[in-house]
Amino acid sequence: MSNINSNNVAERSDSSRRLPTPGKATVLAIGKAFPRQVVPQDCLVEGYFRDTNCLDSAMKEKLARLCKTTTVKTRYTVMSKEILDQYPELATEGSATISQRLTIANQAVTEMAKEASLACFKQWGRPAEDITHVVYVSSSEIRLPGGDLYLASELGLRNDVNRVMLYFLGCYGGVTGLRIAKDIAENNPGSRVLLTTSETTILGFRPPNKSRPYDLVGAALFGDGAAAAVIGADPISKVESPFMELSYATQQFLPGTHNVIDGRLTEEGINFKLGRDLPQKIDDNIEGFCKKLMEKAGGIEDFNDMFWAVHPGGPAILNRLETTLKLRGEKLDCSRRALMDFGNVSSNTIFYVMEYMRDELMNKKDREEWGLALAFGPGITFEGILLRSIN
Repeated sequence: MSNINSNNVAERSDSSRRLPTPGKATVLAIGKAFPRQVVPQDCLVEGYFRDTNCLDSAMKEKLARLCKTTTVKTRYTVMSKEILDQYPELATEGSATISQRLTIANQAVTEMAKEASLACFKQWGRPAEDITHVVYVSSSEIRLPGGDLYLASELGLRNDVNRVMLYFLGCYGGVTGLRIAKDIAENNPGSRVLLTTSETTILGFRPPNKSRPYDLVGAALFGDGAAAAVIGADPISKVESPFMELSYATQQFLPGTHNVIDGRLTEEGINFKLGRDLPQKIDDNIEGFCKKLMEKAGGIEDFNDMFWAVHPGGPAILNRLETTLKLRGEKLDCSRRALMDFGNVSSNTIFYVMEYMRDELMNKKDREEWGLALAFGPGITFEGILLRSIN
């Protein structure tokens, strides 16, 4: 027996069972994919300096220190010996290589997005022809037509599938994609949205240079990969298996902070600069943002009564978030685990966190009903979604 409470949320007298709310978007399946090159963090420094022919011992020591502080253990990368043999100019300072980089990246992101989507379809249990919309997220390719069309063709989607491209949003792109997919699913009854994210660091790979200190941070922190999710409202009983409801979504930018995260595309690839005040800017504004989301759940007053799926931009951001919101240590375990296993994979990473969170909630006896998905990126932009764990 189920009913709808004052917050328009479906309830059931059996407290172990939570039904989807009619008309609300749910996550029906998640898939992921990675390139074949696996990079253990303890091998990265020697390999990176060898591949870029850099002999600067001071910078090498700095990268070694950074690699330890990131907490990353393993990453995956499109870059390989074969690519460097074919394009040695990628490891040469000052080379105009944007054309070569895009040749590699455009193909790689589509291949990874396809693999992640196929894994997602397998979990979903319905054919690709049932997909009505595609939301495609990437900060790693530039071309017309875009990767959304190539992906739709590769997957054999219908030629009247509705497509949306979200380019160059950076780390918050995955949560933006969830927000857009939620709006589509809830405003188009019966629709099923394929949301894909795919990223590679090929555009930013270059030799270390003292004038670009952030390059070392990127080398120590970022990885490649893809993710996919199927989003839809009113799941079909005994056919689809929703595990998370997208209850409420919001975005906010911080005025006057557009230079704190700065990315520029040049003939040599993409250059990033991060302001040292980034963690502090997030710290100063995150509590109010989270409270606004939490209020939509109704009746929750303690952040520790929720589960947390936070994009792990780096350990400093997670540590500050934990301290500011007075979260118990285990609350960010899924975010820390994703960072350790895959690094920061930009827009993809939130899905790796959500997958770990799904498994954690399934194995908990008294699991939380409500949670937050959060990501931060250029702007400074905050993206947040109030999640509800369902069966």
